[in-house]
Amino acid sequence: MHPLVSRPPAALSRNHATYISLCPVTPRGGFILGGVNIAPGTRRTVDLPVSVLSDHTPVTMSAHVIHGRRAGPVVFVSAGVHGDEVIGVEIVRRLLSLPALDGLRGTLIAIPIVNAFGFLNLSRYLPDRRDLNRSFPGSAEGSMAARLAHLLMQEVILRADLGIDLHSAAVHRTNLPQVRVAPGKPELMRLAEVFAAPVILPSALREGSLRQVADGQGVGMLLYEAGEGLRFDETAVRAGVSGILRVLHDRAMIPARGVPRARRAPLVCRNSRWLRAPQGGLLRTFRSEGDVVDAGDLLAIVSDPFGEVDAPIIAPEAGIIVGRAVLPVVNEGNAVFHLAAIASTAHAEDRIDTWTAEVEAERLFDEDEIL
Repeated sequence: MHPLVSRPPAALSRNHATYISLCPVTPRGGFILGGVNIAPGTRRTVDLPVSVLSDHTPVTMSAHVIHGRRAGPVVFVSAGVHGDEVIGVEIVRRLLSLPALDGLRGTLIAIPIVNAFGFLNLSRYLPDRRDLNRSFPGSAEGSMAARLAHLLMQEVILRADLGIDLHSAAVHRTNLPQVRVAPGKPELMRLAEVFAAPVILPSALREGSLRQVADGQGVGMLLYEAGEGLRFDETAVRAGVSGILRVLHDRAMIPARGVPRARRAPLVCRNSRWLRAPQGGLLRTFRSEGDVVDAGDLLAIVSDPFGEVDAPIIAPEAGIIVGRAVLPVVNEGNAVFHLAAIASTAHAEDRIDTWTAEVEAERLFDEDEIL
């Protein structure tokens, strides 16, 4: 946390009305990022130098800072940690265009493309084939991935109270919009419910991940997963923007006006598992992401190219499909369906259908803003 930025008391952060009433009226200092001073009530894009390519082209990690006139939390929203996950980039773009941020309390740091190397190459990885999300906390003198992780850690994560990291499934897979939270974190679970994606999944902290190092520094993280790598999904984008706005409102950073109300509580899943192809061949799927299934339901069939052997994929338990493969060609052992267990399937399907209809009906942006 930078000395010019104060962290609100944890108890007050849960009650935005109380927090607003107790905000100090003393003059507020600027927010310094990368040596640039962003004055209260202003916003600015800051280019943080990362490296120079072999052809002498400089590469930066660019962050847009909105520093409100009034005190409040520091929240960061990051996307493009994996360079081929472009849905998050679009979510950040739309978020930054919204008038709801004009009177922001506190500070918002938005990084639409963390991994510029991967983004330029349409790749999940950096040029040295390292996964940035397994390289934290990084090092100023390490590999390219380590240096980028270190920069994000020092300039952004350690300055924040809360982070929202935006992801999609890998290439050739797609995810139902979902928020993943570390187990045993009741306040993060509450914020995941505020975000109001259709599904909340417990997700253990992985060694070297952004979430793990942020947690170690006392910075809570929500991980939003939706859609497919290198593809746009309008429903997933709208759900992401709406969820971030709800969290910012909950943190007393923006007013209620323009923030979509969540009319359905998310489905909280106990655990999840991947169902894998029993053989190689051609995949014919009968269920999709968002479908609620019962134990014994037929989800797909894998057939050999001669049509002589059909191998079914059967749901081993009741649950909801939160992710799936989209390629029709699979090898034995390939992950095909990501099935999350839920307490009851009685009303789950209606809840998902209603959520989808509501997101589709929301008109958060006019056509000019979308384009």
